[in-house]
Amino acid sequence: MNAETLNPRQSAALGYVQAWLLGIAALVFCMVIVGGATRLTDSGLSITEWQPLLGAIPPLTEAQWLVALEKYRQIPEYQLVNKGMSLADFKFIYWWEWAHRFFGRIIGLAFFLPFAYFALTGALNAKTALRCAVLFVLGGLQGALGWYMVASGLVERVDVSQYRLAAHLSLATVIFGAVLWVAFGLGRSRRAPAGGLEWLAVAIIGLVLLQVAAGGFVAGLDAGFGYNTWPLMDGAWVPTGLFVGEPWWRNMFENAMTVQFNHRILAYVIVGLAVIYAYLAQSRTGYILLAAVGLQVVFGIWTLLWAVPLWLGLVHQGGALVVLAAAIWNLHVVLTGAERPVLRPASA
Repeated sequence: MNAETLNPRQSAALGYVQAWLLGIAALVFCMVIVGGATRLTDSGLSITEWQPLLGAIPPLTEAQWLVALEKYRQIPEYQLVNKGMSLADFKFIYWWEWAHRFFGRIIGLAFFLPFAYFALTGALNAKTALRCAVLFVLGGLQGALGWYMVASGLVERVDVSQYRLAAHLSLATVIFGAVLWVAFGLGRSRRAPAGGLEWLAVAIIGLVLLQVAAGGFVAGLDAGFGYNTWPLMDGAWVPTGLFVGEPWWRNMFENAMTVQFNHRILAYVIVGLAVIYAYLAQSRTGYILLAAVGLQVVFGIWTLLWAVPLWLGLVHQGGALVVLAAAIWNLHVVLTGAERPVLRPASA
């Protein structure tokens, strides 16, 4: 395949466009970390309204803070979990949620304003402009999904739905990966995957995304706070109680033991495939991917054994995005021909 056709203006702007997109990816990375902190500090329901514009302004006076606290007092989380919470404690959880939402607004502006400038000045070819437009739409959908998630915890629940939380985290991760994929591919052509090894690289990306979704269910059910042993779980390799609920499939999403067990199994599968890929490909990016996976497993086990302290939980969540970035970079390098994987000879 030939490289994308660019006019002189687009060629000159290529580095700036790539730097902008990589900056957006970095902001999304930080956004996911702040979101993880919001979850781990149980701050997500502290703001009970969705105000896309006015919500950017936090309470500025004591009277406004008391109004915000009174709204929080109307929901089940306050009445059943945090009854009697002081204003100072409420401010702590409020600022985490406000920061998470404010960060989303910053990302929206940081994406839209340069995108509009690049598009209007002809710095983007039609294909890149379309891809960026899709990314912007996905960002808007992510904001709406975030409110849809919060709304699930305002009535009849003391927490958000684990289904919606997993969807929110998964979409954020997809956006992060998609931004990187577009940034890496600027001015380059990537052929379709060919052969088992290249499809294995694709499969690893898919499994990492699936593992992030599984991690969302772990977070949504607070499953990481239980069964804090490794390698055994509840004293066994395969603990009893995995499928006690009916119908059986609901255990995959609503049984904390099953959710954590699945997260562990997926981790083992990803490690095994990363080892196989690195061994067969003998490529620099394959080894980097394996190292990222290995570190993520170490931090995952550490996080579990220490019952999810805030800083370790955030490191583990950020590590998932690092693994995804390494997997995407590996596939990009392979499909652009910059570093083709070579099967290890059978005699080796």
